[in-house]
Amino acid sequence: MKLTFRWYGEKDPVMLDKIRQIPTMTGIVSAIYDVPVGEVWSRESIARLKSTIEQAGLEFEVVESVPVHEDIKLGNANAAKWIANYCENVRRLGEAGIKVICYNFMPVFDWLRSELKREQDDGANALAYDEDTVLSMNPLTSELSLPGWDESYTKEQLKELLGQYKAIGEEQLWANLQVFLQAVIPVAEESGVKMAIHPDDPPWGLFGLPRIITGEANLERFLKLVDSPANGLTFCTGSLGAGQQNDLPAMIRRFGSRIHFAHLRNIRWTGERSFEEVAHPTPCGSLDMYAIVKALVDSGFTGYVRPDHGRMIWGETGRYGYGLYDRALGATYLAGLFEAVERSR
Repeated sequence: MKLTFRWYGEKDPVMLDKIRQIPTMTGIVSAIYDVPVGEVWSRESIARLKSTIEQAGLEFEVVESVPVHEDIKLGNANAAKWIANYCENVRRLGEAGIKVICYNFMPVFDWLRSELKREQDDGANALAYDEDTVLSMNPLTSELSLPGWDESYTKEQLKELLGQYKAIGEEQLWANLQVFLQAVIPVAEESGVKMAIHPDDPPWGLFGLPRIITGEANLERFLKLVDSPANGLTFCTGSLGAGQQNDLPAMIRRFGSRIHFAHLRNIRWTGERSFEEVAHPTPCGSLDMYAIVKALVDSGFTGYVRPDHGRMIWGETGRYGYGLYDRALGATYLAGLFEAVERSR
């Protein structure tokens, strides 16, 4: 297991020198953030990011993410152009020594929450999702500032995009994903890169939009679309764990050889389709983090791990879910779990 940490580049208030001080931390997970979705990343920008990270004493072997253009998900006339660009990005990242690329295939919205700073009993605040609140929202008029909501599109662009998706159901989205994979995975194989799709977060449809990377049966279907070791998973416990029907340890044991990246965090279920994010340890939430780590070790997992969304604690402010302190606590907790499980074998 290689312990890594998400970093949003030079504008991230969490500095590389602080991340370096987290015990057993080996690498940074990052991306090029100043290039429009779908465009090719320059070799110079990739090299510059890699150099910055390595000068801080950390490795850069995982990119999260290379975004998939909406035209690819829609399967429209422009899809082939954006797929060709995507393949070129995979080649360039492989040349730079990147081993894993995390991406998602969620239409329009990335991870979505109804609250960004729900106060918890200990005074911390965290991301939360309440189904009733979300169902009462209109994505075209909401004032909430959420990832993929009003930051990526104007209201008019969002309205147009949602209109295009009215013709796209789950089966068409599966077909468009297969077209994407059939083009990208051979390039990944040639480039020494493993693609690792991120589950939908939360793992169910929203606002009439289809979501398909949601549970065990769909993960199996996904892996069979292009049956290659380069076509794999980012196993995100917080995303998949929001679906209370998902048996995470069993899923890990079933798909372990195709898990290339793991996002490990805990959540607390507050309703059938509602949850809040909590500290990483098992007693803090609804997920058995020990059982999850044990399943990864038992399946022979040797890939990359990062602590996922953290609470804001100790007065920290910054990018919601991506502060330093709670994610650092989560990282050391996860490192301890892995050590305990590995030494007990």
